[in-house]
Amino acid sequence: MAAATLVLAGCGGGDDDDSGSSTDGGDDGALREITVSAIPIADTAAIWLGVEQGFFEEEGLDVEITTTGGGAEAMANVVSGDVEFAFGNVISVMIAIEQGLDVRYVSNGTSASGTEGGFGALVVPADSDVESPADLEGGLVSVNNFSNIVAVTAQYSVDQAGGDQSLIEWVEIPFPDAPAALEQGEIDAAMIVEPFVTQAVDAGNRVIAWPFQDIENLDIAGYFATNAQIEDDPELTEAFTTAMHRSLEYSEENPDEVRRIIATYTEIPEEMLARIALPNYRVEWNRESLQELADATLEYGVVSEPVDLDALLPVE
Repeated sequence: MAAATLVLAGCGGGDDDDSGSSTDGGDDGALREITVSAIPIADTAAIWLGVEQGFFEEEGLDVEITTTGGGAEAMANVVSGDVEFAFGNVISVMIAIEQGLDVRYVSNGTSASGTEGGFGALVVPADSDVESPADLEGGLVSVNNFSNIVAVTAQYSVDQAGGDQSLIEWVEIPFPDAPAALEQGEIDAAMIVEPFVTQAVDAGNRVIAWPFQDIENLDIAGYFATNAQIEDDPELTEAFTTAMHRSLEYSEENPDEVRRIIATYTEIPEEMLARIALPNYRVEWNRESLQELADATLEYGVVSEPVDLDALLPVE
C-alpha cells in the first residue's frame, strides 16, 4: 500500500531565541527536516499534537509525518533509512530485534489505561452464550495479525480467565472487517481496537473482556530508530525524545485536544470520535508490565528466545 504523506510544520519560526534547539540547522536558524512513520490511528495522536503545538520546532526539528499501514512497513522504512523514526507496537519490535534488526525505542507512544474499559476489546454477538474469554475454547476468534500485541494479549486474556488459548482457532481478519464477520456468524469473537469497538457495540455486539487491561499499565507502542542512528546522532535522538515527551504529556492532560487532532488525520465520524475510548499517553515505560508481556510472547511461540528489555527500551 502506498504511504500517504502529510506535512505539519510549526508556525512560530520568528522567535530569535533558539537556545532550546538541540539540532541547530545552521547559522540561519533553519530547522532540520526529518520524517516519522506513524499509523493514522488514535494511538499516534500525541505526535500530531506535538507537531501542531510547535514542540518539535522548539527542538530544531521540522517533522514530516508519513502515514503507514502497519508495523512491517514502518520497520522497513526505519531500517532502510527512509525515515528517522517510526511508531510500532512493542511485540513487533521484539520480533524485529530477535530477527537481527538493529533497532530500539527512543520514546513511549501509547499505553493502556489502568481503569476498566479501554481501547481494545474481545467482542461477541449479543446473543452469544460466551460470558468470559475462557468460554471461547473450541471457537473461532479473529485478530488482525498473529504476531502482534493484539493477538498475544487476546490469548493471554483467555488464559488469565482460566481457559486454554491453544484450544481456540485463531484467524486473521482486518479490524474494519471484523464487525461484519461477527454479524454474519463467520467468527465467534473478535479482538478489535477503537474505533471498531464502539462501532461493534453500536451494532449490538457485546464486550466480554478488555485484554490490554489484563496486564496492569501495559505500554502498547512507541517510537523507535536504528541503534546506528541513535549512536551516530545523539543530538537528533535527544531533540526528538524531548519533543515527544512534551507531546505525550500535553496529550495526557488535554483529551479534548486529542479528539480534535484525531479528526484531522483519520476519517472517524465526529459523533463516534466523541465516544471512543482513548489510550493513555505516558512518558515512562513500565518494565514490569513489559516483562509480563514478553514472557507471554515467549510462551506462545511468537519469539523463540527470552526478550532482553535492555535491548528494547531507550538507553538510560
